[in-house]
Amino acid sequence: MTTFERIKKLAKDHGMTIAEVNQKAGLGKNSLYNWKYQKPSYESLKKVADVLGTTPDFLNGIVSDKTEGKIQWKDLGMPYGGHIPDDLNDMIDSIAETYLKNHPELIKDEYKGKW
Repeated sequence: MTTFERIKKLAKDHGMTIAEVNQKAGLGKNSLYNWKYQKPSYESLKKVADVLGTTPDFLNGIVSDKTEGKIQWKDLGMPYGGHIPDDLNDMIDSIAETYLKNHPELIKDEYKGKW
């Protein structure tokens, strides 16, 4: 699978078109379509990976896990013996809530109004 094909699949999984990913990543018009034939710069690939919640290495096919190398929520409890303290959980919830209030376009339709 090519970089472009991975991006196209992830975009579909996120309910976005290639054009929407391109726009959210702040790339020039049709940049992603050009990646069918050209190798993207790391900086551009990183922007697209951020939009799609993955890593440049996954998009390039270097790793098979789309989140490898990224910190996961489950990893936060490891330094605490597998248990995340209540005050840290409260802080995480607060950050997530504030982020979603500032970016309501990221909330899927079925969850809108529940925040």
